[in-house]
Amino acid sequence: MKAGAFTAICACLGLALLAEAQTASPVSNAAQKETSVAEQAKGTFEVKVTPQAPEDKDDPNLGRFLLDKQFHGDLEGTSKGQMLTAGTAVKGSAGYVAIEKVRGSLRGRAGTFVLQHIGTMTRGAPELSVAVVPDSGTGQLAGISGKMNIIIADGKHSYEFEYTIP
Repeated sequence: MKAGAFTAICACLGLALLAEAQTASPVSNAAQKETSVAEQAKGTFEVKVTPQAPEDKDDPNLGRFLLDKQFHGDLEGTSKGQMLTAGTAVKGSAGYVAIEKVRGSLRGRAGTFVLQHIGTMTRGAPELSVAVVPDSGTGQLAGISGKMNIIIADGKHSYEFEYTIP
C-alpha cells in the first residue's frame, strides 16, 4: 500500500472512529455508587496529528502519530499522546490504539488523567472506546473514571465526557 493511500485510510479511520457514539461506563464498585454521582462534561477541542517515522519501514500499513489537543468547555486544558495505526488490504478495515495524558481543569477541579483509545473499523463499520485509565487521575482529579464520546460534525470536534470523581 502506498504511503498516500495509507495516510488517507488513517485519516478516514480516525474520523470514522471518532464519530462513533459511546455509552457511559458503570461505576466500578458499590462504595463508589453510594458516594459518586456520574456527571457529564461537554465542549470542543482541536487536535493536531503529526505523522512519525515508522519503526518498520518495510510495512507501509503500520503508522505512528503524535497527538496534541486543546480542550475547551467543561474541560479546559491540553493533552499530548501517541497513536499507532494498522491498515489492511481490505478497503475500510483498520485499527488504532492511542494513549493521551490530559492536563487541565474539569469543572474547576485541576489535575491530570490518562485516556486510552481502542478503535477498529471493519469494512467501514467503526467501533471506538475512549476510557480513563484506572487510577491515572492526579490532584483534584484523583480517582476519576469514565468514558469519552468524541463527535465530529461539520469538520469540528467536540466531546461528551461521562465521569465520576469520588
